[in-house]
Amino acid sequence: MTEFKHFINGAYCGSQSGKTFENRNPVDNSLLGLVHEGGRPEINAAVSAAKAALTGPWGKLTQANRLALLHKVADRINERFEEFLVAECLDTGKPRSLASHIDIPRGAANFKTLSDTLINDPTEAFSMDTPDGTGATNLGFRKPKGVIAVISPWNLPLLLMTWKVGPALACGNTVVVKPSEETPATTTLLGEVMNECGVPPGVFNVVHGLGPDSAGEFLTQHPDVDGITFTGETRTGEAIMRAASVGLRNISLECGGKNPAIVFADCDMDKAIEGTMRSAFANCGQVCLGTERVYVERPIFDEFVRRLTDTAKGLKLGVPEEEGVNMGPLVSLEHKDKVLSYYALAVEEGAKVHLGGGVPQMGGELDQGAWVEPTIWTGLSEDSRTVKEEIFGPCCHIQPFDKEDEVIEMANATVYGLAASVWTESTSKAIRVSQQLDVGIAWVNSWFLRDLRTAFGGAKQSGIGREGGIHSLEFYTELKNICIKM
Repeated sequence: MTEFKHFINGAYCGSQSGKTFENRNPVDNSLLGLVHEGGRPEINAAVSAAKAALTGPWGKLTQANRLALLHKVADRINERFEEFLVAECLDTGKPRSLASHIDIPRGAANFKTLSDTLINDPTEAFSMDTPDGTGATNLGFRKPKGVIAVISPWNLPLLLMTWKVGPALACGNTVVVKPSEETPATTTLLGEVMNECGVPPGVFNVVHGLGPDSAGEFLTQHPDVDGITFTGETRTGEAIMRAASVGLRNISLECGGKNPAIVFADCDMDKAIEGTMRSAFANCGQVCLGTERVYVERPIFDEFVRRLTDTAKGLKLGVPEEEGVNMGPLVSLEHKDKVLSYYALAVEEGAKVHLGGGVPQMGGELDQGAWVEPTIWTGLSEDSRTVKEEIFGPCCHIQPFDKEDEVIEMANATVYGLAASVWTESTSKAIRVSQQLDVGIAWVNSWFLRDLRTAFGGAKQSGIGREGGIHSLEFYTELKNICIKM
């Protein structure tokens, strides 16, 4: 039986309470192991270790040596690529082809990207006149923010955890990570890599647990946490924001989304179909940037619905290691129940089901897993719950539109504002429409195309703040002004 223990001050340990919870494989619901549930003692120990490390050997490293150490961490993840890949696929059930192309390579690269940004980032310098005529110079100086609480999600466990840990450490901070209770494996494994690479104890800490009245709540409430970065659902983000208000701690929140794809009649249809297949069904629809709302200009609406449906019929569901598989299960049986409740709701609300809407027959033990069918609907009103609420599954509703201003209004008629994709061969239209969308990132003729130097984050209830490139520096450091009188 595998045990997923905490990693505190450079060592693995269990919980004082002895509490554990199960970690199950979503492919067949088989038991992968027991996860130690952290409480206040573990959070206190982890935060204390992180705080002490700020003034220990880690805090005394030069920037060059610190960044070289993080490059070593990235290289070691790649050297242990297969171990991380197996762990990620067991936790999530996602195809090896997907995890080996995105999750693990990007998870490693996150330790290098911000390091390279740091090397090239200039600080401010201003000269000013003074009444006595001697003048003064103002110098900008960045220092680490301190202890960063990292609360990471289950849909891209390694990638989205290191997206936060990488820049936090590059800036000289220390971290306490609370990974999702659904996917503890790769975060736990990363502790071994940190030790192998010589990262000082206390710099990287992991405490497993749940949210309310468990590790998540205790971490966000801890007074020695200087900043909190979170990716997950909006309701949890609101709770974290309330906790962070005590002591006025900084927060960076990337929360839910109900993202639109807008397909104009002058699009390249082949590109639009291929892109929407990915944005609706990649990672079994469990991507915060996914497009559950698809708006198609009326002259090509019928063709688009037909072609997307026909293409989606070719999706191959199967276990991670099976050749040609491009869709796995949802992350858990609990999430399966949630997605299926929306599948039923869509029918109740009057949707026409073009594909899916139920549970596939996988056969044998796989029928115990968290499988659902890729699903496509049309015919719902814009105020239906299926169209308004985030489902986070492999599904989309397709709606026709006639005018540009009409589709912009529909696309923006949501409490969320994370992302959008626009499909058109008109550059002027692409820019005009993208500028009017209330989102943090708008793709044109693409989806999930990421330059890690650019700003990433959401508007409205999709989050607060931006990370990526220089924007990560703004969150993970304190910018101090030093005024020198001549």
